[in-house]
Amino acid sequence: MRHARSERKKKVDKFFLTVVLLLAGIGIAIFISASLGVLARSKDTFYQVLISQIGLGIGLGIVAMYFTSRINYKFWRKSALFIFIGTLFLTAAVFIPSLGVSHQGAERWISLGPVSFQPAEALKLGFVMYFAAWLASSRGKIEKFRYGVLPLLIMLGIIALILFSQPDTKSFILIAATGLGMLYLAGAPLRHIVAVGALAGVVLATLVFFTPYLKERVKTFLAPGEDVRGSGYQIQQSLIAIGSGGVFGRGYGQSIQKFSYLPEPQGDSIFAVLGEEFGFVGTVALLTLYLFFVLRGFRIANNSPDTFGRLLTSGIVILITMQAMMHIASTTGVFPLTGVPLPFVSQGGTALAINLAAIGIVLQISKARR
Repeated sequence: MRHARSERKKKVDKFFLTVVLLLAGIGIAIFISASLGVLARSKDTFYQVLISQIGLGIGLGIVAMYFTSRINYKFWRKSALFIFIGTLFLTAAVFIPSLGVSHQGAERWISLGPVSFQPAEALKLGFVMYFAAWLASSRGKIEKFRYGVLPLLIMLGIIALILFSQPDTKSFILIAATGLGMLYLAGAPLRHIVAVGALAGVVLATLVFFTPYLKERVKTFLAPGEDVRGSGYQIQQSLIAIGSGGVFGRGYGQSIQKFSYLPEPQGDSIFAVLGEEFGFVGTVALLTLYLFFVLRGFRIANNSPDTFGRLLTSGIVILITMQAMMHIASTTGVFPLTGVPLPFVSQGGTALAINLAAIGIVLQISKARR
């Protein structure tokens, strides 16, 4: 009786929740400042992205986080297959002429009247749920090829057919990297992880070779100073913005690069705006928050009551952290430009809402901690 009473008194991990709320709060502040560059060009576009980020992203995201934090996490295990299949069909629906929206040669959005969203964001979470459920049900057999590596390859193959057709290479890289991380944590032999990673590398290298825009990005990464007015323009302007921030930055709202130089300052280049306005101190502070996020997230995973809870939490934490790493690495020239949004900060109401919903699941699992 006493044990049951103590279980009921358990609350969500407040430290983890605080870190997430700080990231979201700081993210909105930086997003508003970065969006002033859009305001200078078009008031209508400025208000549109602001409503999407605050209304759809923060508003709907907070509501979703509240509800997912109250749903028993075991529900997701029972529903994982249906959710994964549903998100696959939803992502493929971008090719339906009456629903899909094409932008700059890519078909990644679905439009429902005044609302448009990117279904690949839901696919990422759907994959994590189903793969966590599969690995949990195959516990003790993961070291065998047909229970660990083979299911992952089949899932990645199906996902690749859809995402490469859009094209959306960055989402596939994130899903594949998250899957490999989950497979390793589930106990798969290291040689299997290396083999799958090598295979994924060969597939991506082949895709780069036959895809002009990807080949151009890799060339720019290897020689960023060769075409500073063309393919190397974005990375050069990002580095100028970060470098001009110095130690303490120009001050909030004082970025110069966001007005005329940085492409999509509220999206792909938002970390550069942060570096310019808050300097070295501000960027380190944000990186520290992401570090707290991953460390506390893995602590919650380690204290989860069962294998599914541990792998689901780990998958969500890896997915969000990998996005942050890819964005920051791209902006600073450590990795080729990918267009991956900075979680909780960059423009993308869909991504923000789904990330907050995923955080609610982690909070619910933290209630059941050992």
